[in-house]
Amino acid sequence: MVGNTFRIYEDDLSGEPTLDLLRLHLEGMYASSPPGHVFALDLSGLKAHEVTVWSAWAGEAIAGIGALKSLGDGTGEIKSMRTHPAFLRRGIAAALLDHIMAAARARGMTRLSLETGSGPAFKPALALYRNRGFVDGEAFADYERSAFSQFLHLTL
Repeated sequence: MVGNTFRIYEDDLSGEPTLDLLRLHLEGMYASSPPGHVFALDLSGLKAHEVTVWSAWAGEAIAGIGALKSLGDGTGEIKSMRTHPAFLRRGIAAALLDHIMAAARARGMTRLSLETGSGPAFKPALALYRNRGFVDGEAFADYERSAFSQFLHLTL
């Protein structure tokens, strides 16, 4: 819960508000990334058994989404973080990230990692992650280092 206004729930990805925000997220990733550098999960990827998705809600309005993918080696990967445009700068992303970090710890994960892009569109997300203790690091899982991709890690 954020400021007694928002609630975070595990999301089954069946509701139109969540699907609409996921579409907005994917459109944003493709608009802000060069061809071949979008690693955002689509709906089928988010429904995989190793992925858990949470959504934040203000009453009946979706305020944000975020996901945790288990990589099976004690590492979790942050995926699909997106705040709805109507709720920007209200602490939604921070609340979702804190929720995901707590879930990762509860699941016994020892590290969280993420891949994100470079450029102005990614600066707010990078600031949030770094504020929570994530540090720049090497590529992980199946990712490869490129001029566009950045990799951040947090030891839990």
